[in-house]
Amino acid sequence: MSAEADVQLKDFNSLFRLDGKVAVVTGGSRGLGLHSASGLLQAGCAKVFITSRKAKACEEACAALNALPNCSGKAFSVPADLSKKGEVERLVQEVEKHTDHVDILFANAGATWGAPFDKHPEDAFAKVMHLNVQSVFVCTQKFAPLLRKRASLEDPSRIIITASIAGIGVGSVGDNATFGYSASKAAALHLARNLAVELGPQGILTTAIAPGFFPSKMANGLMEASGGVEALAASNPNKRLGNAEDIAGTVVYLCSRAGSHINGGDIVLDGGALWGRSRL
Repeated sequence: MSAEADVQLKDFNSLFRLDGKVAVVTGGSRGLGLHSASGLLQAGCAKVFITSRKAKACEEACAALNALPNCSGKAFSVPADLSKKGEVERLVQEVEKHTDHVDILFANAGATWGAPFDKHPEDAFAKVMHLNVQSVFVCTQKFAPLLRKRASLEDPSRIIITASIAGIGVGSVGDNATFGYSASKAAALHLARNLAVELGPQGILTTAIAPGFFPSKMANGLMEASGGVEALAASNPNKRLGNAEDIAGTVVYLCSRAGSHINGGDIVLDGGALWGRSRL
């Protein structure tokens, strides 16, 4: 093979494109889910289904997404409370009214709970584990038939699971301890590895992302309890917190042809915070 052939890449201009793809984003009405949905549409997705518990939030998110310039795709509002039995199945049925297949499932819906060790409620621990782990598994299981429809080894479908650096290192302790959240996110990372092995041969790749602090409704309270945005940014090795482009770019990369050899891995999105904490 000539040196000229060695340096050429196959259609680099489309390497990060998602033209014509169909995506489902759980927890997509705000924060990381909404930022990612915006990236998916701007990368060319034809349909992006937004789901979260509140119908109004889903509708407002879709209105904002559908107002994006230079996007030929469309966002669809499909409210669902994935913590309730039967809601995942109903979500799948609603999505099937608009499409016969799904190429991307971003399992992003989640919950947290902070309380001191001696007062941490048992039912709160169970609630967090249920939504952050069990519901993620059920969601991937019920969407698998749609993900298989157009999946192939050459053009795999994708499952992306939102975990957290709290599932890799130690999460918040003390008065705002997040025992259930940290345990659930560690489980989510390992669930992604198991799904990667199970579904990879079927043309479905599974990866996880492990964000650090991104300003969001769910994280804001803990961020304030941890010193506030400015203090957290100053303590980070790259001197800032996560932003919309960080999560959107990562999700688009993982879903595109550029990320088609990543299966069972996880990407840490924290600017080095996890390792900065480990310094003696």
